[in-house]
Amino acid sequence: MRSIRPSFRIRRDGGARRGTSRVLSAVALASALALTATACNSGDDKADGQASASATDTGSGDGKIKIPDDIKNKLKEHGIDIDKWKHGAWKNWNRDDWLREADEFINPIIKGLWDTDRMRRANDPEKSVDSNDLSGDQGVTDPTPAPVNAKAVAPRYHSNAATAGKVFFDSPEGTMVCSATVVEDPAHPGKSNMIWTAGHCVHAGKKGGWYRNIAFVPSYNDSGRTADQLRNATRDQVAPYGVWWADWVKTSQQWIEQGGETGGDGASYDYAVLHVTPEKGGTGKSLEETVGSALPVNFDAPAVPKVSSITATGYPAAAPFDGQLLYQCTDKPGRLSLNASDPTMYRIGCTMTGGSSGGGWVETGSDGKPALVSNTSIGPVSSGWLAGPRLGDVAKGVYTSVSRKFAGR
Repeated sequence: MRSIRPSFRIRRDGGARRGTSRVLSAVALASALALTATACNSGDDKADGQASASATDTGSGDGKIKIPDDIKNKLKEHGIDIDKWKHGAWKNWNRDDWLREADEFINPIIKGLWDTDRMRRANDPEKSVDSNDLSGDQGVTDPTPAPVNAKAVAPRYHSNAATAGKVFFDSPEGTMVCSATVVEDPAHPGKSNMIWTAGHCVHAGKKGGWYRNIAFVPSYNDSGRTADQLRNATRDQVAPYGVWWADWVKTSQQWIEQGGETGGDGASYDYAVLHVTPEKGGTGKSLEETVGSALPVNFDAPAVPKVSSITATGYPAAAPFDGQLLYQCTDKPGRLSLNASDPTMYRIGCTMTGGSSGGGWVETGSDGKPALVSNTSIGPVSSGWLAGPRLGDVAKGVYTSVSRKFAGR
């Protein structure tokens, strides 16, 4: 075995390459509320997101916001004034006011917030640490894999990777981005509204709380336009299958309690499941029906040495990539252990960088069908490989709880 010596960059907050005791962490407040955004200053992380005083009609015909009493009461419990929130109060990241507990996630829809410029400029903050900050490879760690060059997915992405997309969100550092995957919902076969991503793409971990304005764009930039071409693209061209806002999210309690900006803490539990709803309102079609596909999740994948090949998919945003195009790496995984008490992680050679965090790792099972078995979590400063958590009982608990929450709807 070879010790881990390179510096690590944790992909968190936005795609970092990162990217039970109270087993499930959670989420919360419904987004039965929709706010209409105007005058978004799409490039400036901390200056955009202003919303107009008007809001979408939720069915009353008078154009006013209608908030169910239970949601209204929950907002009041947290001292959140919706009028102030829609006018930009969500940009207040005061540590005392940052909601972090499992039942405190709030993500009201702000219509139009994620316009083409804001999506195009979403970032991945670079976080690097020396290997001395790691807990050590106390478990089984295989030799560092040789780099595998990421290959561009041929557009249209909907034809070649229909389940892939981008997660956008706001953090104290600004406007951020991760990658994500549409997954099946056991409670709604063929009609899933669930996606899989990394825990650090929805929650800051032990020193922070839930991120805000979390939304998913399937088949982002479906036709593979360059960054220059995207400057003049319409929102429908950038997000041809719509913008879907998270109305419920769960990550592992381990990520909430242990996850850190640097060092790999909590990486073995760095995953999250989102339930989403369309920004434009109910059309009767689920996310799975809209994109035409969803992947099953395998929580009982073979031991690492028995897996012959894994394909990781994502939108790498850190240099030399620009975050606008979809890429994939395929490699036989090895093992990476950051702490002997935590599950050993998968590790593959791959040159994808920050922004690919949260992207799905797919293996073809013994039945010949592809299934999601992990997601991008961490990688070294110099790039060259990626690591992702193995999905066991804790991950299954996160997944099934989201499915059950919406089982009767």
